Amino acid sequence: MLITPTRRQLLQAALAAASSTATATVLTGAPAQSLCGPACEVSPWPGPLSAFSLVDTHSKTWRPEDFKGRAVLLNFWASWCEPCRAEMPTLQQVADLYGPEKLLVLAINFKEKPARALQFAQSTGVSVPVLLDTDGRTARQWGVKVFPTTLLIDRRGRPRQRVQGEVDWTSAAAEKLIAGLLAP
Repeated sequence: MLITPTRRQLLQAALAAASSTATATVLTGAPAQSLCGPACEVSPWPGPLSAFSLVDTHSKTWRPEDFKGRAVLLNFWASWCEPCRAEMPTLQQVADLYGPEKLLVLAINFKEKPARALQFAQSTGVSVPVLLDTDGRTARQWGVKVFPTTLLIDRRGRPRQRVQGEVDWTSAAAEKLIAGLLAP
């Protein structure tokens, strides 16, 4: 007996095939697939660096002027976002590798209660600063519409790239992106 796939199954298969073959070129020339999964996009990010003032889970207030002299990864995430949860361990690993004086990794939680963000960080061993964007205003100001989204800022305070989607921040392609942020 011949089984004919439904239209929905055909569309799902076509989308899966298209997303698995899609590539975006990172400014380093590396294909995005070596940086991230199929639903990822890397693009130049001209900025601007919008002003904000966010409190972290330890009651410290963070502002863009706190970034001076350091490369920064601003990662917008939520605990309900599976790709966010999947990439968080590699963000922590890269933060540990470089140290906060060289590369500041800030995990900006999107519109969740502080207790939920803190619970997630504690249960996963995340020790990077978790900032609270409880009303989503900062995400909107910075044009974040996809989760996770990571905004990359070089050590001179210049916006560089926007990475939308899950990333393995320990990959060779991510290392090249980070090296570009650290360059004099």
